[in-house]
Amino acid sequence: MAKNSAGHVDAIGYLFDRPTEPVFNSKGGDGSFQFLIPDSYYTDKYKEAQQSIVTKFNSASITYKVKEMKTLPDISLPASMSRKQNFSVFNDYHRQCATTIINILLDAKSIEDFVSVAIYIHDRVNTYLYIYSLSVALLHRKDTTSVPIPSHLTLFPELYMDKAIFSQAREEENIVPVGSRNVIDVPQDFSASHLDLEHRVAYWREDVGVNLCHWHWHLVYPLDGRREVVNKDRRGELFYYMHEQIIARYNMERLCNRLPRVRRLVDLRDPIIEGYFPKLDNTVANRMWPSRHPNSVLKNINRESDRLKLDIQDLERARERLLVAIDTGTYYLPNNNTPQQFTAETGIDILGNLIEASILSVNRAQYGNLHNDGHNIISFIHDPDNRYQELSAIMGDTSINMRDPIFYRWHAYINYLFERYKDTLPPYEEKQLVFDNVQVTKIGIKTDRYPENEVATFWQNAEIDLSRGLDFADSKGSVFAKVTHLQHAPFQYNITVENKGSARMGTVRIFYAPKYDERNRAFLFRDQKSLFIELDRFTYNLRSGTNNIVRNSSDSSVTLPYELTFRSLANKPAAGSRNDEAFNFCGCGWPQHMLMAKGTSSGYECQLFVMVSNNQNDQVQGANFSKTCDDASSYCGLRDSKYPDKQAMGFPFDRLPRANVQTTQQFLTPNMKLQDMVIRFTDRVVAPIQQRPTAATKRP
Repeated sequence: MAKNSAGHVDAIGYLFDRPTEPVFNSKGGDGSFQFLIPDSYYTDKYKEAQQSIVTKFNSASITYKVKEMKTLPDISLPASMSRKQNFSVFNDYHRQCATTIINILLDAKSIEDFVSVAIYIHDRVNTYLYIYSLSVALLHRKDTTSVPIPSHLTLFPELYMDKAIFSQAREEENIVPVGSRNVIDVPQDFSASHLDLEHRVAYWREDVGVNLCHWHWHLVYPLDGRREVVNKDRRGELFYYMHEQIIARYNMERLCNRLPRVRRLVDLRDPIIEGYFPKLDNTVANRMWPSRHPNSVLKNINRESDRLKLDIQDLERARERLLVAIDTGTYYLPNNNTPQQFTAETGIDILGNLIEASILSVNRAQYGNLHNDGHNIISFIHDPDNRYQELSAIMGDTSINMRDPIFYRWHAYINYLFERYKDTLPPYEEKQLVFDNVQVTKIGIKTDRYPENEVATFWQNAEIDLSRGLDFADSKGSVFAKVTHLQHAPFQYNITVENKGSARMGTVRIFYAPKYDERNRAFLFRDQKSLFIELDRFTYNLRSGTNNIVRNSSDSSVTLPYELTFRSLANKPAAGSRNDEAFNFCGCGWPQHMLMAKGTSSGYECQLFVMVSNNQNDQVQGANFSKTCDDASSYCGLRDSKYPDKQAMGFPFDRLPRANVQTTQQFLTPNMKLQDMVIRFTDRVVAPIQQRPTAATKRP
């Protein structure tokens, strides 16, 4: 039978297919693709069976002959990491392994060489490590912007749903013909029951899109590697802001479900009252992800296999030094006794890099590795010295650690450090907030079939193709699972602005926040400001006179379109198009279906806020919206560009109020407006958006 040859770019997509299988296994939805690898690329495990392997997989109709490199890369460091371990970006050793692979892939002189070295590495390193490193390299090479990076969900579906469904999925794939397969329902309440109060918000923590957002953000903003990869514009500040917004969203969700705002993890020696039993499979390690029992206590970590030795005192020491830096407004550089001043313009960025402790930290020896080591020490709470040979728990994995309630307690404390610094800055004066001769006179929300200023929420199903991640299945073809997630009805913002001056450009900033606290008392501004959630930010050309601005909720500068969260490569945009590149980089962004909180059946009371600021004060030279990704620029920035807003992230809510301002209403200037709104939840489930490929469609 005549065989077709795949191109280099197409071949890269197959590197992600069934990731735990050897690279020479047939790939593609129907097993029609095969890599023809050089003899020297077979690992010792398969060399003796090489001939029978070639014969077994010789029926593939599409092949790619892998170029044999004259000089093979040195992967001794990443190969030293166990293939049965959980990879964690918070572990210095693991990051060094990843950086080695990323640099090898970035150094490949051509895409053909890239594929060749990627093939060579594939079967020699940890699978989670490999997929992370391959994804980061693809996002940061100039010649691979058109390569589709599959959703992490389709590669490792076992990380996002109940392990019990996978035996059923394999049965469907192996026995039932493609056209007759059932969609497998994933239970919504598989991790716990409502006897655990924290389970009231499990639908939010365990949402597929929420966790994919966190995973992809860390691909775009890696901690380690070459400075040109890590040192993106305002990276430290963006780390602060993205996670601050996550905590604000989580707190609002808790209030909707009659739970108090999240309690900071302040004392690392107190028992952690929240337990968590993820019930997720780990196909790389061939075991379950570890659980944490209620009232577990953190202990010093000494795990030789993870090259991790860490004392609780290390975190406490780092925290105290950071607090001194924040309270004094100064920090120290290595081998320099002269204190450096935090400035209002760059201080939050420097502090973000110190707290997260990326390679951009100006003095890690002095200020430690607080954020990452917090994740490390919590992820081994169940087996700190490896006596039971347990692997790390989900707090060590950026793709799933947002499922765990302790993630939010730890990040609430990290966020407290940032807020403490922000509180040292002078409040915004009124002249910094006003836009002369511009007044916002009316704002509101409109939806079809619902009252004005009411947003409707409900449940929706989404179908996910599991076949790409069902390794070592004898049959091929798609198998779909159905998950249930929160959704809101589409809505529009209607904003009326009076411009008494000449035509000029404004920046429209839209936020919302809960109106009442846990005791049903109206928030004071200094408390509510930390709960304002950014919904959108965009520029608008204000003509002289009355301006009626209409903006769709789906156009948000914060969110990723629904079809990209649950994307199928069968629906990939045309090669070479602008949307083609966006399909990859724009995996970074808050999921559109989670833009709004759940609300309540009686209608949860919130406040919508709109500000129109002077775009002359907001413009950034070098911020280019014409590039490939601006879907979620508020959380993710712009690709190869400056962050598109000169103001501090979270402006105008990132500082304490000026004198005599007690309430948000008192905080307003004429170019701002506050409007009461409600979110009304209906306990019903609507059908999924159709994502299945047509019968003629091939993947990957």
